[in-house]
Amino acid sequence: MDAIDKINDHLRNVGEIAFIQIGLILLGAWLLILLAQRLVPLIADRVPTYARYGLLAMVPILRLVIVVTAFILILFRLVEPTIENLLSVFVAFALALGFAVKDYISSLTAGVVTLGETPYRPGDWIEVNGVYGEVKEIGMRTIKILTPDDTAVFIPHLMAWNHLIHNANDGSRYLQCIADFYLHPDHDGTRVRNLLHDVALTSAFLSFDRPILVIAHEKPWGTHYRLKAYPIDPRLQFRFVTDLTERGKAALLENGSRFATYPFRLTPRQPYT
Repeated sequence: MDAIDKINDHLRNVGEIAFIQIGLILLGAWLLILLAQRLVPLIADRVPTYARYGLLAMVPILRLVIVVTAFILILFRLVEPTIENLLSVFVAFALALGFAVKDYISSLTAGVVTLGETPYRPGDWIEVNGVYGEVKEIGMRTIKILTPDDTAVFIPHLMAWNHLIHNANDGSRYLQCIADFYLHPDHDGTRVRNLLHDVALTSAFLSFDRPILVIAHEKPWGTHYRLKAYPIDPRLQFRFVTDLTERGKAALLENGSRFATYPFRLTPRQPYT
């Protein structure tokens, strides 16, 4: 009798007590995952920002440990835990799943690899295939991203593998924000740069741990200024950019600066036919 026949015989002899134990294991695993997903983010919101991202990154790892532990405990209740039986079960399980749900397994595999490479973590602000938002949850198969418009987007890990991933803060609390200003070329560049620098320096959302930069690019229609600075928390990025833009425009108008207009050209009206 080969190993598969032995496993089949053992499965036939699994009693009611074993099924109750399996049910309790599944229930316990579900409760532990739910507890980790609810409790850890609550704790992360109450600790300093530098520790928040480390705690949030623990959520998917804890979930993976719980799932693997539950799977092993259930397996030991279904088959006799010998090396021969375990190898046969794993091979049969892998072959069946590989043919039945190839894409799903690919996403699961990508999710496990993601936990090791950590190209994104809960709390990171990423862009994948044109979708930008905060990583709220890393599941076994998908990433849950919450966009600035409060829309939840679920992206399979497999898609993230095949597209560029832009991570704005990469596990840290520092996320650079940029406010753009377009001015008529007739102005004092040094005075404008100092003025925009002071606008960022007096913002209530500014993080003083990072430098403030004002970059100027000369264009055919005028000068493009980019005011770069960091907010105290990545979640404040939109309020920070709005504050820089509003106060920057007011300061430039007070300074007598003129804003550039969009360089368009009217085309002659075509006669009706």
